[in-house]
Amino acid sequence: MKRFYKEVSVGQAGGGWQVLLDGRGIRTAGRQPQIVPNEALAEAMAAEWSGQGETVDPAAFVLRDLADYAIDVVAPARDEAIADLVPYAQTDTLCYRGEKGEPLHARQLEVWEPLLQAAEHRWDVSFERIAGVIHQPQPPETLARMQAILSAESDFSLAALRTLASLAASLVIALAAISPDADPEELWRAANLEQDWQAELWGKDAEAEALRARRFAAFETAARFAALARV
Repeated sequence: MKRFYKEVSVGQAGGGWQVLLDGRGIRTAGRQPQIVPNEALAEAMAAEWSGQGETVDPAAFVLRDLADYAIDVVAPARDEAIADLVPYAQTDTLCYRGEKGEPLHARQLEVWEPLLQAAEHRWDVSFERIAGVIHQPQPPETLARMQAILSAESDFSLAALRTLASLAASLVIALAAISPDADPEELWRAANLEQDWQAELWGKDAEAEALRARRFAAFETAARFAALARV
């Protein structure tokens, strides 16, 4: 698509901030005013528009797409958005370990256990650790508590969590990624522990490494989106 605007700016609108193209406010894919919580997020989204050349690349608007999802999908159906996230706690990758005594299990204990224990302490929950890959349910009390934690998050944080949990296969890692002191790179290494372990054993594959890099970029951007949206 050819670039159809000259000037990009931001302005206050509807209790929040909005990106303006040639003075006109942007609308979401659902045709709603694209109003975000603060100036910092609006400026970051404006940078996506400013960075375009003569041709507009739709794939370059990751922050815009996350904002659209928050406004068009999460806001009108928060309960459904939360219900879609809770299963990531039910099958959280941090809970599924190798057999005791195996080198992989030792690595999982070293990397995953501190993250899981920190989550348990922070949220006053208890996660079941599971040996092997056969599914076992988490305690109903834990799932109810995680649902309550998600209910306290903003629409914009929930939009980010959808991307983060899907990429990490872990609600624990996703929630850690939107905390103020998050280290996305460290969390991504934890999420990819088993893949990285296999690469250490059998060697790295260029295609797999490229995919890992693209997925990390999406993970990092979602975490940045949540940080920018925080009021």
